Amino acid sequence: MSLSVIGAGYGRTGTLSLKAALEQLGYLKCHHMIEVINDPEQVTGWMAAALGESVDWDALLQGYQAAVDWPACHFYRELADYYPNAKVILTVREPLAWFNSISNTTLRIIKRNMANDPDGQNLGTELVVKAAFQGELNNPDHAVAMFNQHTAEVKASIEPQRLLVFDVREGWEPLCAFLQRPIPEGDFPKTNSRDEFDDIFFGNESA
Repeated sequence: MSLSVIGAGYGRTGTLSLKAALEQLGYLKCHHMIEVINDPEQVTGWMAAALGESVDWDALLQGYQAAVDWPACHFYRELADYYPNAKVILTVREPLAWFNSISNTTLRIIKRNMANDPDGQNLGTELVVKAAFQGELNNPDHAVAMFNQHTAEVKASIEPQRLLVFDVREGWEPLCAFLQRPIPEGDFPKTNSRDEFDDIFFGNESA
């Protein structure tokens, strides 16, 4: 089994909704950061990749037909080269809305971890703080510039016929047309709202 779909979009661009949609369309399973959270044994392999070490993508993604969100989105070019028949989906949203969303969710976790272990080395530090944000987590203008730069880089790196730039609010039609799959009955999945995120990661802290 090899990857058929590679998600290049950053977290908080509807990636968990896309994971649910892809699995509904038959891409079983779809990797997402939540998979790493639920299976900490995956961390070693992804950290090796984050630190520039050689990795076996087939082994790291064994059992998955798609991958979205961090950590995979950081390696979209490597994965696109390694799986030349896979299609690439870049999930997008309004950049400032994205920054506000990630600030209130993912970055809260990362900042808490950094405060508890300032010298710690983890996927959030390597792929989000250093790579996506270049160390600056609190400047909206900087974050928007980084987000737009990533969008431009994906568009420049991936052949147009292989790439779908996708806002999950567009629903099933563009996704299914791109993947050549019939449109399912029912609404497009909508998951991982701020409340759902808080329930997963903060529990009673968010009350």
